[in-house]
Amino acid sequence: MESDELYMQVQRPKYDCLLFDLDDTLYPLSSGLASAVLKNIQDYMIKKLGIEESKITDMGNLLYNNYGTTMAGLRAIGYDFDYDEYHSFVHGRLPYENLKPDPVLRSLLLSLPVRKVIFTNADKVHAIKVLSKLGLEDCFEGIICFETLNPIHKSSISDDEDDIEFLGSTQSSTASNGSPQIFDIIGHFCQPNEGSDGLPKTPVICKPSESAIERALEIAYINPLRTLFFEDSVRNIQSGKRVGLHTVLVGKSQKVKGADYAMESIHYLREAIPELWENDKIREVNYSGVGVAVETSITT
Repeated sequence: MESDELYMQVQRPKYDCLLFDLDDTLYPLSSGLASAVLKNIQDYMIKKLGIEESKITDMGNLLYNNYGTTMAGLRAIGYDFDYDEYHSFVHGRLPYENLKPDPVLRSLLLSLPVRKVIFTNADKVHAIKVLSKLGLEDCFEGIICFETLNPIHKSSISDDEDDIEFLGSTQSSTASNGSPQIFDIIGHFCQPNEGSDGLPKTPVICKPSESAIERALEIAYINPLRTLFFEDSVRNIQSGKRVGLHTVLVGKSQKVKGADYAMESIHYLREAIPELWENDKIREVNYSGVGVAVETSITT
C-alpha cells in the first residue's frame, strides 16, 4: 500500500522532452538579428547569385513562403551554391553583440528535469554562437540543425554509409549539365490559377515540412506525443501539431490554430505552463558536465 501511495505522489511527468526553436524564440525579435539576416540574404542573392535587385523582395517572399527558407527555395528553382558559404555570408555578419547572457532563462531551463533539445533551420556554427551569447550552451542535450537534416553538402551522393542513411527523398535534384535552367517563380505565380503544386521540389530538408519534423524526431529518439514544441513561427507550430507534438507559440499572447499554449516571451514559461514544475520530486537532470552543446549533440 505504501508503495502505491508513493507511486501516486511521484507520477511520470506529462512531457519527456522540451523541443525549442532557436532564433526569435529563445531571444526576442527586437534583438535585430532577424532583420540583419534578411538583409544579408538579399545581399547574397544580388552579389553572389546575380539576381536583379528589383526582383529580390518578391522572389524572396515567394521562396520563403513556399519552401520554408529562402535557401531551400533558391536551390529548388535551380541556383547552385555551397551551403557553408551561404551560411557564412548570411550569419557571419550578424550583430551577435546584441545578445546578452540570460540568467533568468538559464535558471528556468535548468530547473526543468526533462530532456531539452534545440531544433533550428540554421547551421551549427550559428546555433552554437547564439547559445553561447545567451549563456545557455550547457542547458540542452543536443542541437538538431541544418547539418543534421542535410548531411550531404556536395552535388554528388557520398559513399559514406552514414550520409546515405540520412538522405531524404528529394535529395538528388541537382542539375549535372552546365548552367541549370532557373525556374521563374515570379512568372509562375503571375499566371492565373497557378499555385504551389507546380513548383519544383527542393533538396533542402527544413521546417515547416512535416517530413523534416518527423525526421528530426526520429534522429533524436523523441516521442512527439510526450514532447512540448516551442516556436515563434505559426506555420512551424501547425506542422508540429500535425505530427503529434504539443505546441507553444512564443512571441504572441493569443493562441492560434495548432497552438496549445501561447506566451509573449519565453521568460513567461513558468506562468504559462506551471504543470511543467508539478513533478519537482523527480530527480533533476544535470547537464553541467556536458560542455559545449554540439560536442554531445544530435548534429553528429
